[in-house]
Amino acid sequence: MSRKLSSDLVSILSDLIALPSPYPPGTSVEICAYAAKRLRKAGYKVEIVSRAKGVDNVVARRKGKGKGLAVAFNAHVDTVGVGERGNWKSDPFKALVKGGLVHGLGAGNCKGSMAVQLWLAEEIARHGGPVRGEVIFTFVADEENLGPNGMEYLRKTGKVRPDALILGAQTENNLIVAERGVMWARLTTKGKAAHAGNPTAGDNAILRMMRLAGALQSYYDKALAGRTSGAMKSTVNIGMFHGGHNTNVVPATCTVEIDRRLLPDEKVKDAFAELKRVVDGVGEPRSQYGVEFLTGTNGFFAPENGQVVAAFESVVKQQTGRKVKFLNATGVSDGRYYADDGIEIINFGPGSGTQGHAANESVPVAEMVEAARIQLEVVSRLLS
Repeated sequence: MSRKLSSDLVSILSDLIALPSPYPPGTSVEICAYAAKRLRKAGYKVEIVSRAKGVDNVVARRKGKGKGLAVAFNAHVDTVGVGERGNWKSDPFKALVKGGLVHGLGAGNCKGSMAVQLWLAEEIARHGGPVRGEVIFTFVADEENLGPNGMEYLRKTGKVRPDALILGAQTENNLIVAERGVMWARLTTKGKAAHAGNPTAGDNAILRMMRLAGALQSYYDKALAGRTSGAMKSTVNIGMFHGGHNTNVVPATCTVEIDRRLLPDEKVKDAFAELKRVVDGVGEPRSQYGVEFLTGTNGFFAPENGQVVAAFESVVKQQTGRKVKFLNATGVSDGRYYADDGIEIINFGPGSGTQGHAANESVPVAEMVEAARIQLEVVSRLLS
């Protein structure tokens, strides 16, 4: 089975790499049509869901006869752009199989996991489908754009409300069961324009922003120092700073955008309130600055003794002889949209996180085979 399984997975992944789906622009029509066709042929009830033109998402379901868990699998179909073409040693949109690796844009993030999940869906169907409960496969766009037209939309509309969510990710077939939340905010300061030759005639919006940003950094340096949970840390980053329009003009406006990463027990609304409280305490005139919430989702923590996590631990040990590792997530996944649903959320899949968003990214074929076998057995234990 190993040779055929390898061949099947490489074939599916090669098809996926040949269907461009970079963000921007985020078009996912062709790759979702490909997935939908295969899933319909396998006997799934398939729906293509779209909130924005050109941004398709696939939801495929297959129910068993008895009652049981609703287990959803997810992989995002969009990739980052090619970037500097000269950095690629091969065609980004043509799979190159070499040295046990499949190279191509999205091979690791996240088309390798998508290929495994498509094979998994078809293999479950070949075995007659789940005995009980329901298995759901979701292939979504917009993940590279934080997912408002992808997984977030499926959650908000109630299209996908599982008991457990398994997301394809580059974990080298280990588990991520905890993830920090994220909160983005924008600060805006106002001033008065004047000629740079007479700056006292104006009111410098950049200097006002520097006072606000400095106060925030000073506060967070102390406040966040003790906010840790295992390897996870509560962090802040000023990611964008824009102000002024010419060197010889006192700037009348300035904006800053801030990224706050939150521990699973920190809440987005509280983090925004904390930020606003610090800014308001600086003493700048209220009419001369604004604090705006942009977006945010809470973190999550799936207990390591949960039913689905336990199934993965047991199967990994049985099939590979190794003890599964629980990894620390640097970024955030589409699982964050289900953080408040009280379900098990797990990231699992082939490939290394260092390969994502990089030229010549790749995924090991052997890890794809291992991921496929592990997840097939996990489904059997949960839905039989």
